[in-house]
Amino acid sequence: MMHVIFGISITLCTLIVMECLSWFIHKYLFHGPLWFLHKSHHEKSHSFLEWNDLFALLFAALSLYLMYLDRKHFGYRFFIGFGITLYGIIYFVIHDWFVHRRFKTFKSNNTYLQMVRKAHKIHHKNQRKEKGKAFGLLFVKKSLVK
Repeated sequence: MMHVIFGISITLCTLIVMECLSWFIHKYLFHGPLWFLHKSHHEKSHSFLEWNDLFALLFAALSLYLMYLDRKHFGYRFFIGFGITLYGIIYFVIHDWFVHRRFKTFKSNNTYLQMVRKAHKIHHKNQRKEKGKAFGLLFVKKSLVK
């Protein structure tokens, strides 16, 4: 039982840390020295994939590596990797599927999801590297979207 609680706790903490880390990486790296890759996400896309999608592959590789390391003992690295994987799935569903509509099948009138979409649209109003707003995904400032 303690092992289950341990795993769930590590996974939930990792989800929260990933959102915070995501915000930081997006603001200071993607809109900084890694803009040359991320800018494809701020431009009109002419294909299904963007250069920006390389970041998802990097995080997927990291999470798989961590889970692989602890695959026999299900230690903390496994659950950190699992948390990164869950965050990636959440990110894909909310960001790529719902907000950017890479697939046209997911619509919702949920107030929270509409706030997430609006915050992301505010972020994309600025097509440049500098002076961006709303760098996170799951934590949305109500004052920003009103």
